[in-house]
Amino acid sequence: MPASPPPPGFAALFTPKFVTVLREGYGLAALRADAVAGLTVAIVALPLSMAIAIASGVTPDRGLYTAIVGGLLISLLGGSRFQIGGPAGAFIVLVAGTVATQGIEGLLVATLLSGVILLAAGYLRLGTFIKYIPYPVTVGFTSGIAAIIFASQLKDLLGLTLAGPEPGPLLPKLQAIAQALPTFNLESALIAAVSIGLIVLIRRYRPQWPNLLIAVLVTSLAVALLHWPVATIGTRFGGIAQTLPWPRMPALTWQRVITLLPVSLSFALLGSIESLLSAVVADSMSGRRHRANCELVAQGVANIASSLFGGFCVTGTIARTATNVRAGAHGPVAGVLHALFLLLFMLLAAPLAAYIPLAALAGLLATVAWNMAEKHAVVTLLRASRGDALVLLATLLLTVFHDLMQGIVVGFALSALLFVHRMSQAVGVQGDQADAPRDHEQGGYVGQPADRDILVYRISGAFFFGAAAGVAAALERIAVQPKAYVLDFSAVHLIDSTAAITIEAFQRKAQHHGAALYVTGASVGVRRELLTHGVREPSARYRESVEAAVSEIRQALM
Repeated sequence: MPASPPPPGFAALFTPKFVTVLREGYGLAALRADAVAGLTVAIVALPLSMAIAIASGVTPDRGLYTAIVGGLLISLLGGSRFQIGGPAGAFIVLVAGTVATQGIEGLLVATLLSGVILLAAGYLRLGTFIKYIPYPVTVGFTSGIAAIIFASQLKDLLGLTLAGPEPGPLLPKLQAIAQALPTFNLESALIAAVSIGLIVLIRRYRPQWPNLLIAVLVTSLAVALLHWPVATIGTRFGGIAQTLPWPRMPALTWQRVITLLPVSLSFALLGSIESLLSAVVADSMSGRRHRANCELVAQGVANIASSLFGGFCVTGTIARTATNVRAGAHGPVAGVLHALFLLLFMLLAAPLAAYIPLAALAGLLATVAWNMAEKHAVVTLLRASRGDALVLLATLLLTVFHDLMQGIVVGFALSALLFVHRMSQAVGVQGDQADAPRDHEQGGYVGQPADRDILVYRISGAFFFGAAAGVAAALERIAVQPKAYVLDFSAVHLIDSTAAITIEAFQRKAQHHGAALYVTGASVGVRRELLTHGVREPSARYRESVEAAVSEIRQALM
């Protein structure tokens, strides 16, 4: 017999899509398509990267560092053909909290550590497990993050001046904003309203136009011409740098690493979820397939490099990746060019960013938050079932009012419990005497059994710990004491140790009553688990079918 082909090796699993595309043959037409897509995405990413950085509690140039360095490496090394990397709105809450408690240096260390974790997760091939995050959990934490992002923009949307630092938790934040309402700035509110209005109208009537950039340009010109007293990037941050900084290793100490490890794990988990969801979206739009573990490796390298250049968490972004696909990108070169276009802006036009009003960027993030909140999905899940609604609400409320990671962990745990409950209900136990005639229309057994000495039990479904108690109860309800039991496992495709112990206990009960026990139809895996836990000769006998077992029992009873 010819040997079967070996499974995909290291090189096949971790070869970047950039290399794959170049090997396929890369011509001028592909470069032209990637250049147009890269420029389109850069126009979207430019204001968004600065807005996310400001909302995260850092200077806007750090958002550009993240988009340039992280975006370049994700496109060069990633496992998705169309993935666009950069700062993501989903990280705003975590980054802002880290900056508030650990400072910029702590943020850089946490980003570096998260990159190491993602790198290890990719090489350990854990990327395939991200797909097991339940849909209600992803909708819950995404909508929760959207609510927090919107609340974080209220100060700049209304032009408020707070008495002290803006609180991180939602309720104290809203209380501080309410107390600051007397400082309301009409001009800032108008700028925010114009920004939101332009974004919405252009998206509806001219979707091919760069709505985010147009909104920022129009509002910046209005503020400059009208001399309105509103906060801008220049007044708050003094502008942005005109070039990338030299790479520098953040200050690593053992104590700082231990302190920041939980935050780093949060960054890594959220980054892996966000990036792989984005890759799935790109796959669904393009018909391609991404390499999950290769993508995680790229995310790890990108986060490490981003921290060295003064950036923060980088991940694949759904909106920019979808824009890249719609713009007609051919492959990862579009992502590389998007990063280079952003670098070109920093080199040539960085001083112009000083005129951008913060209220306009707040309006931009308000629309991002509105789009992030999966309103239709929330309504659908609330109507779907009580279980899905419980998981959704628990994840959403914990994310909003307590902690993102606790929301994800609790939501996942609830989903697992509900899954176990549903699977346990799917396991069936059906008992009948041998030779009982079957009523196929009604699905039951009718008439008097021809043989009361042999009792057949058919178990179907996944027989695991969640169903073991129900099966044990069904076996305990046996009203007769036959001379032989037949347990048919032909419809059982999975069994665990708890279920095997349940059968072993039934074996001892049958032995106590002097009844023979036959196990039929067990697959190799099911039989191995039963044998391991003591269901074996002479107390239990294995046969291929119910008919063979019943025939043997009758011969023994004659």
